[in-house]
Amino acid sequence: MADPLSFYLDDKAQPGTGSNFNVDYVIHYKLPTTSGSSAPGMISPAGSDNTNIRPVKEKEEAEAAFIQLINALSAVGFATEVRPGGKSSLLVFTKIASEKLLTSQVYRYRIQDWLFGVRTSAPNQDLSKYLEEEPVSEAERLRLTYLLITKSKNEGGAGITAKVGKWKYVDSIFPLHDHAFNRRWIKAWSGKYFLDEEDLNRIRDKFGERVAFYFAFLQSYFAFMLFPAAFGFAAWLILGKFSWFYAVVNSLWSVVFFEHWKTKEVDLAVRWGVRGVSRIQHPRPQFQFEREAQDPVTGEIVRVYSPFKRLSRQLLQIPFALACVVVLGGLIVSCFSIEVFITEIYTGPFKQYLTFLPTVLLTIFMPTFSGLLTKLAEQLTKAENYETHDAHQASFIEKIFVLNFITSYLPIFLTAFVYVPFGKLLVPYLDVFKVTAQSFTTMEKPVTKSWEINPDRLTQQVIYFTVTAQIVNFLTEVIVPYAKRKVFKKVQEVQSEFSGNGHELQIKDHPDEADFLKRVRNEAELDQYDVTVDYREMVVQFGYLSLFSVIWPLAACSFLVNNWVEARSDAMKIAIGSQRPVPWRADSIGPWLHSLGFLSWLGSITSAALVYLFNKHDINPDGTPWDISGWALLLSILFAEHIYFAVQLVVRSLVQKLDNPGLQKERAERFAMRKKLLEQTFGSHGHDADLTEEAQGPGHVSSGERITREALEEEARVNATKTPEQLFWLRQRGAAETIEIGRGLIAEVAAANQTKSS
Repeated sequence: MADPLSFYLDDKAQPGTGSNFNVDYVIHYKLPTTSGSSAPGMISPAGSDNTNIRPVKEKEEAEAAFIQLINALSAVGFATEVRPGGKSSLLVFTKIASEKLLTSQVYRYRIQDWLFGVRTSAPNQDLSKYLEEEPVSEAERLRLTYLLITKSKNEGGAGITAKVGKWKYVDSIFPLHDHAFNRRWIKAWSGKYFLDEEDLNRIRDKFGERVAFYFAFLQSYFAFMLFPAAFGFAAWLILGKFSWFYAVVNSLWSVVFFEHWKTKEVDLAVRWGVRGVSRIQHPRPQFQFEREAQDPVTGEIVRVYSPFKRLSRQLLQIPFALACVVVLGGLIVSCFSIEVFITEIYTGPFKQYLTFLPTVLLTIFMPTFSGLLTKLAEQLTKAENYETHDAHQASFIEKIFVLNFITSYLPIFLTAFVYVPFGKLLVPYLDVFKVTAQSFTTMEKPVTKSWEINPDRLTQQVIYFTVTAQIVNFLTEVIVPYAKRKVFKKVQEVQSEFSGNGHELQIKDHPDEADFLKRVRNEAELDQYDVTVDYREMVVQFGYLSLFSVIWPLAACSFLVNNWVEARSDAMKIAIGSQRPVPWRADSIGPWLHSLGFLSWLGSITSAALVYLFNKHDINPDGTPWDISGWALLLSILFAEHIYFAVQLVVRSLVQKLDNPGLQKERAERFAMRKKLLEQTFGSHGHDADLTEEAQGPGHVSSGERITREALEEEARVNATKTPEQLFWLRQRGAAETIEIGRGLIAEVAAANQTKSS
């Protein structure tokens, strides 16, 4: 890919980005590499060397799998083209060969949406007219195309799943970026402070509702951040740290935002036509069922996996959480203790260098341990063997949240609830570091000093996590990956020059498509975009604001600036730093909503505990809180928790009473559907008129009908054959005669009453 500066150039100055050649998806097919003296991609004759037996088998296996790949795609209606992808890969370009096939897929899945309650009405069977009224968006086309590639053959798909089973050589399946749109997107956002509904709609049409929901959440969070930023700045100037008033207002804000977003995502889901889409679950190809059985309710054949086995494996989350606490918590506590000893007790040589030791240890071991535990979480989630992608992803996110909770919040919890209140009790246990330090020096005088609590340590730590860590995260998320790709590409070019060009695979592209293929090869090497990573960052940040901003009220100001940059950097990351994501649908932010609710609740009790411990009127001269009463601390926590729940109920009831455009649209659609159904079933006027005329019966006489002797004689003959019950309803001929007789009876009753009274 081009660098970010050239990314803004027009299509003429940016070769290869003007067209996607009508490609729907690209399949990056990795070939096995050979070892020894053979050139990459070349296989020595079988039997010439024992070391070549395995490469020959791998080559034959890859070739057979490639044939199966092309046949599977062709069988479900794809046109395919193959081009060299590099030294050891192929690029398989696919597109739906027939628009009729796409139309049938659109109609099928919209019918499915109607059956699951996502749509209020069934699609019109006149497809040409229907698609004119509701055209297919680019995101819908790409989503249905991807499902046609990946869903099982039993469901009418090609059954191709990257890196699984016989498709292990399929490295990735990705759509191509629309660089003209990306360029307009980045330019437009770079000059805006707020994103509007049209911006979100464009993201939805290009990248699907799952990505659009993330940016909608980020925009809503950014807008709500204006209040805590302004209030936090005022509180920092006037109230200071550990203000109970700030803690109350901040907790109230977190409740209002949480309840507002729950309503907001329902509004967006309705307006985007995806409310309830989470009920439509996509099966996981990796699901391993034990048996097939008949569903006792529906009668269909379903695949069954023992719920008791899954429960037994889900219970492994408890030892997993304990392992996270022991491994990550132990590392954090050890580095925390070393840092306290070096910065506040140690006075020996090399102190200015040793102060970086805890940071170095965390930099080396934290990513390593976190990576190992993340892989363990993936294996545990796979072992739980979920039937659907959504259930699998939700379980994995729960485990990731535990990891991030420990790595993000444990250091501040240690400082606030261990270091400051109980530091003098625990400092004797740091003698092991003192003995170690003394053994490494020849100085006779002690290399330590008496320990005193650093009252500013807690504030400094919060500032680091809310300011410095945000900057570091931006660099590692956006700048570092871009720099790594540039460096690795340069290294590969240098290695190619020194390895002997005569043995390299020479790629000769057609001049008309050379620039396009160069761009596709670059996109194929990019990482896949995972919106879960971005959600995780925002949820962790929300936790800092809810739990610890009472320590440093300016935290919201830092987050306000960060989130404006974050929205643009995430857009840039999608546009030039990642493969284009598959435009999946979603009707909410998923399991992260529960994480927000948990952090909002935890923030209320954490803020209450911090205010109780560190209110400025209750701190000794050395910075330690005094007169800590356990029952009073517990009482303040319980009181804050109950106030939180009461406020949450009030806010929830008020927010639910507010109307929004999405719910108005849903009511209008359902009313129109009911009206149309009634008109189709009973007709607007004619059918009711026929029924009315029939209900009036044969004895009814219209106002214009003349009564003749012949008619009376005919009526008498007919009535002679009727029963008394039937004759009862024939005494009066229509409503006019009923009115006339009734008026006469009223007059008779009135006259009788008048005579009686006189």
